[in-house]
Amino acid sequence: MVKMASTEEQDRKIVLEFCHLLEKSKQLFNGLRDLPQYGHRQWQAYFGRTFDVYTKLWKFQQQHRLVLDSKYGLKRWQIGEIASKIGQLYYHYYLRTSETNYLNEAYSFYAAIRGRAYYSRAIKEDRPDLMVKKLRYYARFIVVCLLLKKMKLVRELVIELERQIQEYTTTYEPEDQLEWSLVLEEIKGFIKAESAVAVLHADTNPIVLSHSGSGSRLSPLTTPPCERTPHMTLSLQEILIVGSACEQAKFSELTMDMFRMLQTLEREPTDAMHPMIGHPMAHGGPHDASPAASRMPYGVPGSKGYVENGDRRTMRDNPHKYLLYKPSLSQLMVFLSSGFKELPPGGALLLYMSADGCFSTTKHPQDYGYELGGLATSVKRDAVDSGLSVRGKSSAGYKEPHCLYPGDLYPYTRRPLFIIIDSDNSFVFQHIPRYFGQPLVILMSPQDIPANYQDLQHHGSLFTLFLHSPMTAMCYICNVGDVPIHHWDRCQSYVDRFVTEASRLVTRCRMDEIEQGIGYIDSSYVQFFGDDFLRTLILRFVFCDVALRLHRGFRGRHQRPRCEPPLPGPELLEHPSLAHIVLQLATALDVRGHFVEGPEGD
Repeated sequence: MVKMASTEEQDRKIVLEFCHLLEKSKQLFNGLRDLPQYGHRQWQAYFGRTFDVYTKLWKFQQQHRLVLDSKYGLKRWQIGEIASKIGQLYYHYYLRTSETNYLNEAYSFYAAIRGRAYYSRAIKEDRPDLMVKKLRYYARFIVVCLLLKKMKLVRELVIELERQIQEYTTTYEPEDQLEWSLVLEEIKGFIKAESAVAVLHADTNPIVLSHSGSGSRLSPLTTPPCERTPHMTLSLQEILIVGSACEQAKFSELTMDMFRMLQTLEREPTDAMHPMIGHPMAHGGPHDASPAASRMPYGVPGSKGYVENGDRRTMRDNPHKYLLYKPSLSQLMVFLSSGFKELPPGGALLLYMSADGCFSTTKHPQDYGYELGGLATSVKRDAVDSGLSVRGKSSAGYKEPHCLYPGDLYPYTRRPLFIIIDSDNSFVFQHIPRYFGQPLVILMSPQDIPANYQDLQHHGSLFTLFLHSPMTAMCYICNVGDVPIHHWDRCQSYVDRFVTEASRLVTRCRMDEIEQGIGYIDSSYVQFFGDDFLRTLILRFVFCDVALRLHRGFRGRHQRPRCEPPLPGPELLEHPSLAHIVLQLATALDVRGHFVEGPEGD
């Protein structure tokens, strides 16, 4: 009897400890939404505590599963809910640190929920709130799979989600039925827009390429070569990616342009980079192998640019990013200021903005900072800020308040600044002065595209597509809808040759200027050129300019991109060797007729 009483007391303590950890984890998780979204040090300690509690909770339920099953009545969906929260933690940690390895960790937990069928009996619980949790889990898992380019799995998950939504709405006839239908349509539209060009396997099934320069993250195989010089001093440290285009495919506050650009500015994750990341399945119980919570990031990075794990430190692989979907102007300025404040010595700030133009009616502008218009921002939070106007109806004598003007960026030119503007009013940003003598580069999209390419605007901007995947953009402007994998690889080799040659020409332009005083290229480009990401963007911009310059369909000056400071023409943008490679690529794609007659011997 004494032994039985002792066992019961021990079981009671296990249940109480589980309840304590569960409640503590919920409190900490709910507190995450109150943390500031900007800055670095303000939130790291809190995340560390949250990870720590979830580590203990996950291990505890594994170690005492039999007791919790019998005495607490632990259900599989409750285990799934804990795993889902851990997956969310990893995803949000990825968003805040920009480290893609944490995205893989989120995937491991989400995949385990599906593999172990933790939510399989959710509908039998007769709880609509539980079904909503299941649907939200599917939506989050789809986002992670999209970011990891697991498109086959994405399509499977969409089918499952559609079935679950149907079951949910049929069983409960909920008020949010329309909302979930819209979510489903949004996902389907995003997937359709994402696959601008299908790369076909031998069996004609579309595949997703990871390491072939097809728009994947940067890897050693896709990093453009560079002959380094002492002037290449800057590294990209802070990024602001803003998506405000109204009529563009989106999912989970990621427009297609944002989705493409954030991947362009990340490296492919590798286990070797972060030794703290282990095998996705470990510490499993006798009947339920599960993700290893021991892989959660203990501790908090002590300083910007490092990821810590005990005594081990590794340099951060990716620049830090902020992702803003249709921000108000005040939000935009706060995050821009935060990125500016966090810049270390030798660091550069990148602002990428995809937005609709906000146009001026001033006939004789004198102030290029504010009288040429700018980019429209969201009015959802700023609408009552000034009381002056709503978009499109500015009061006489006043400027549109819900607009980012070139002049708004002047203060940030005190530090090295790299700007990418994708808009139908992009060229107004070419007049930003260099008051402080710091490196400044502005890449601007075409302000117009031919009518037969207008459909692309909903699927994402052509300019951003060039910066993300030059080969895909080349196929798109030539109406090539699918390419066999072996042919894709051959064509991609031309893009690689172009990038290598353009990189050589940029370096030669600088050396010619120093030695002979010819072929001038602004020093800003040279200082940014040592950074892998910025070099990639500059060279892909060159490819975009050369390709559109040669394409018969893009004849107007507003249909080609611009940059400030201007890149040299004869020595780079109009160099015969670059034109020759683009025309060779066109021939390989069997679309030579889309391009003007090239140099002799093409």
